[in-house]
Amino acid sequence: MGGAHVGRRLREWRSWSRVAQVDFYSRMTICVVPFIFPLANGAQLLSGSQPLGWLLLGICLVHCVHHITLARRCLDHYLWKRPAPWWGVAVSAVLFLAFVAVFVVKVRVEGLTYISSSAMMLQAGGLIAFGSFSTLVRIRRYLAVCVLAAVVTGVGVVLVGGQPAGALVVAVFVVFTGVWSLTVMRTSAWMLSVLWELEAARTAQARLAVAEERLRFSRDMHDVMGRNLAVIALKSELAVQLAQRGSAAALEQMAEVQRLAQDSQREVREVVRGYREADLRTELAGARGVLSAAGIDCRIDDSAGRELPAPVQSALAWVVREATTNVLRHADAGRCAVRMRIVDDAAVLVMENDGVQDRSPGAGTDGGSGLAGLRERLDALGGTITAERRGVRMFRVTAEVPLTGGETPLRDTARDTAGGGRPGGGSSPAGGGSASEGGGLSPGGACGGDGGGAPPRVATGAGHGGTA
Repeated sequence: MGGAHVGRRLREWRSWSRVAQVDFYSRMTICVVPFIFPLANGAQLLSGSQPLGWLLLGICLVHCVHHITLARRCLDHYLWKRPAPWWGVAVSAVLFLAFVAVFVVKVRVEGLTYISSSAMMLQAGGLIAFGSFSTLVRIRRYLAVCVLAAVVTGVGVVLVGGQPAGALVVAVFVVFTGVWSLTVMRTSAWMLSVLWELEAARTAQARLAVAEERLRFSRDMHDVMGRNLAVIALKSELAVQLAQRGSAAALEQMAEVQRLAQDSQREVREVVRGYREADLRTELAGARGVLSAAGIDCRIDDSAGRELPAPVQSALAWVVREATTNVLRHADAGRCAVRMRIVDDAAVLVMENDGVQDRSPGAGTDGGSGLAGLRERLDALGGTITAERRGVRMFRVTAEVPLTGGETPLRDTARDTAGGGRPGGGSSPAGGGSASEGGGLSPGGACGGDGGGAPPRVATGAGHGGTA
């Protein structure tokens, strides 16, 4: 049971986006760091069997445990504008002041015995109290509070009978702890906010690219259908009026309507077919640009691409478009490589990435989706396509098309030309949407179609598979 639980947790961790993983790691670090001070110095305090030493260690440990919940709520406030945990900060301040009071009493009663261990735990309490407070207010106000706390602490040391030199040391220690806490807690929160903002900007960029492609295709459809539909409506109305009068000219008008409808169908198919045509070099350049913008190191070797027949280039370009879409939507890659070779009179395209998620990639829900859709395109040219995992995180897509396949024109499937079809290829193998529906790259490198575009790796942090 324990091994299965660990394995499930590990799979959940791998399914998160990198930003979510960094967020989790930073939160864990912030919560664990204060425990280092009492665990590293507590044994020295307990060795003397002094009640005050036990009390100091107990207060410090309680403070560290309280910090686990307080740090999470403070980061949520800083990142997502959740309610500020002022009561938690107040409890933290009370625990810190209690530790300071016991610390002063211990010094007066026991002298400077184990003073370094007590001071290190005092620094842990300061990190918790000041660090949590730093995420709730502006930096200027926070620094002013630190200076005020230093002055009050120094005066307090003098009032209880301490030396001025000792009071100065304590005041400097408070200022140092405040600045150090600011650099640890506030800086970590700021870095996380920058990462999440970049992730949100990346998602917005993908959505804008999808919207731009939708507008482009809708303009093309409007230009083709607008005039013909207006003429069809006009001639249909004229035919109705002529038929009501019993005129034989109504048949001529309806025949003209039929001809216009057939012309419109042909023009729509031409628009769709033209939309579906893809240029290999353009797709490779678009893939490089989009992946680089997503922070993925993309290396392309297309030295053989110029020697390919046009139909072969178009088919392989669709492989690049779909595979790039899947890297953005379903993987968490840091590197992607594309290689183009001519082997035994066949064009071989290999595209692999290191961002495979824990869930295995699979075909979509319908026969024309994902790899199945690409396989239909390549079958028309006598080609093949395979997808496989290699190692723990590597995923490879290999497409092979014979050069003689360029003599056979690409066939349109019934879905492409029927009324219910959409232009663009199949959906991703992870069940996301077609290259047009799910954000396939347009010839200019933008994501096109009716659906998702690049992945929302943000907030959910979950991937759908490791498709290349």
